[in-house]
Amino acid sequence: MEIVGALLAGSFIGAVLGFIGAGGAMLSVPLLIYFFGFTPHAASTAALAIVFCAAASGAIPKFRAREVLIREALTIWSLGLITNIGGSWIAHRLSETAIITGFSFVLIFAGTSMLIKPVTGTEKRMPLAILILVSLVIGLMTGLFGIGGGFLAIPVLVLFFKTPQNKAAGTSLFIISINSLTALLGHRNNWAAVSWHIPLTMALTAVIIASLASHHSSKVSAVLLRRGFAYLLYSVAAFTLIQTYFF
Repeated sequence: MEIVGALLAGSFIGAVLGFIGAGGAMLSVPLLIYFFGFTPHAASTAALAIVFCAAASGAIPKFRAREVLIREALTIWSLGLITNIGGSWIAHRLSETAIITGFSFVLIFAGTSMLIKPVTGTEKRMPLAILILVSLVIGLMTGLFGIGGGFLAIPVLVLFFKTPQNKAAGTSLFIISINSLTALLGHRNNWAAVSWHIPLTMALTAVIIASLASHHSSKVSAVLLRRGFAYLLYSVAAFTLIQTYFF
């Protein structure tokens, strides 16, 4: 039953990553904690491995379709290295309650950002100051909570720089994959605490589903996807906070 649960969870994570281009770790962490009994520290570490594999596989068809802003993605990753590694160092020293609470508020922010209506017009480049700020924040979130950062990259690209949804999702998947790999190395002190058969099973399924979903994502309404994802994040945040403080 544990393996079946991991297969189902991996399919769900892969579908979300493939269609939305973000949100894999936001679902992986609570799934690992509440359905598989992981501690918050172990869950954030395992989630990084799952999301790296799924995001990398989802990014491949986006590269083939030329829907990845490579320069912006590499810049965001490189500028965020300091906060990514620093966040990983801080995460080892935070209590489990602090990690879960911070994670829940990140979910609420991410859900709200998905509900903001995109600005229409001609696509434009991101100014350097905004690029640096976004990079540092994404790096910090990845290091602290095991989140790839797509939840921030997509709204910035779509809402403020008029990037098409498919291209924003492809860029986000690339950012998530390299950010998650970096943070996973930063969490190496937690590797021994992870029961790897569960996340590896989830990762294998997520890779397959993310690749399929990414290939067909252009056929689904972007507005409908963002709205459904936002309400899902609100639900996960509420459940997480209630479980943390009332049970």
